Amino acid sequence: MNSEYEDSSALSPVESGDEEAEEVSEAETEQLGSSSDSDEDESGEKMDETAAAEDENGRKMDETAAAEDENGREMDETAWTSKNGKISWSPTDAETFRYIPAATGLIPGPTRYATSRIVDPISSFALLLTDEIVQHIVSMTNLHGKRKIPGWRDIDAEEFRAYVGLLVLSGVYRSKHESTISLWSEKWGRSIFRATMSQKRFQHISRALRFDDKLSRPPRRVDKLAPFRKVWNMWTHRLEMLFSPDRDLCVDEQLVSFKGRCSFRQYMPKKPAKYGIKIWAACDVKTSYAWRLQVYTGKPAPDRVEVNQGMRVVLDMTEGLQGHVVTCDNFFTSCALADELLKRKMALVGTIRQNKPELPPHLLQAKKRALFSSIFAFTKTRTLVSYTARRGKNVLLLSTKHRRPDVSTEGKRKPVIIQDYNKCKGGVDKLDQVGVITHQLRTYLFILAHIFLSEIYVSFMFYVFLFC
Repeated sequence: MNSEYEDSSALSPVESGDEEAEEVSEAETEQLGSSSDSDEDESGEKMDETAAAEDENGRKMDETAAAEDENGREMDETAWTSKNGKISWSPTDAETFRYIPAATGLIPGPTRYATSRIVDPISSFALLLTDEIVQHIVSMTNLHGKRKIPGWRDIDAEEFRAYVGLLVLSGVYRSKHESTISLWSEKWGRSIFRATMSQKRFQHISRALRFDDKLSRPPRRVDKLAPFRKVWNMWTHRLEMLFSPDRDLCVDEQLVSFKGRCSFRQYMPKKPAKYGIKIWAACDVKTSYAWRLQVYTGKPAPDRVEVNQGMRVVLDMTEGLQGHVVTCDNFFTSCALADELLKRKMALVGTIRQNKPELPPHLLQAKKRALFSSIFAFTKTRTLVSYTARRGKNVLLLSTKHRRPDVSTEGKRKPVIIQDYNKCKGGVDKLDQVGVITHQLRTYLFILAHIFLSEIYVSFMFYVFLFC
């Protein structure tokens, strides 16, 4: 019993040690397991935090991209909004209405009144220098001649027409600054001058020539053209009566060279003549016929500047018309004018100045643009084009006739708007080439001489139009 007890007691420590070892190993295993589980939990938490951070970064990037897109849209909207913020232009013509021209209601060319009375160049000329105009000038000239020239002999209509013929001939012979003594000289003068009238008689008529009664002028003194207004109105009324313009019209300023004394003489350094009388003109593009004219006599009042003068002139020059296309330069062109002409059933094509507040900033940029490139902008009824004709310089045009971004495929790839503008712009410029007054005459006699030259051109045009 004792031996067995001893043996059993001897073995118990070993067995207990093994059991403790096993318990320790199990505890360590549990501890390792728990530590590994905690490590996995920590790494999982870290991964979750990283994913959350990435999601946060992704959201921030999305927000940044959205903000950039929003800023881009705002910048685009700003670039296509007019400088005054009142007009929103579009880079496409998707919402632009199609242009449908209205009927003019006119047959282009000489009217029936004119064609029924023209049989030769003289009858054509008489349609403009009418008997009514001649009789008025003759009566006013005789009235002044009796008052101022001793021994005055009254002039009649036939002698006045002979006097007009000599004025025209002096221009035909290009007798610039040539004295009347030279023109009537038997040695080196022109025999037709001596055969028509004497030199003294020509000088007397030139001194006495008047177009109104000077004593009745003070009440009309507000009008600077009062001495010539009645004759001017009678003549310009005939211009509209005798001819109907075609669909294309050109409105521009004409500077008639004149260096005499005149209160409304203009200085325009960009014009060839520089000094002269400015006349607003509405011309038929096809024939250069001056359909309506208006003399510019200066500011309406010395202390008041006329606002929107260009718009006022175009509306005056086209009053009573419809269905026409008006071409003008950047002095006249504006969006307000384009809208007003549309209300009158007319279209506008013209260059426009870059300082206009209705233009979008995107079209004003010319740097780093390709040569001969075009950028268009549209509203429902207007089209703007910016064309780079030279590097670093662009040309802006406004049109209510053109509603699509059409560009020529030839040469300099000009937009169709520019091609049509170039074709129609020369109406008044051709009128300037009709004739040049070569004498230093008094203001109103000079205007009369200019009228005569215009009449010669118009009467010749009528005769060719009807009989050639």
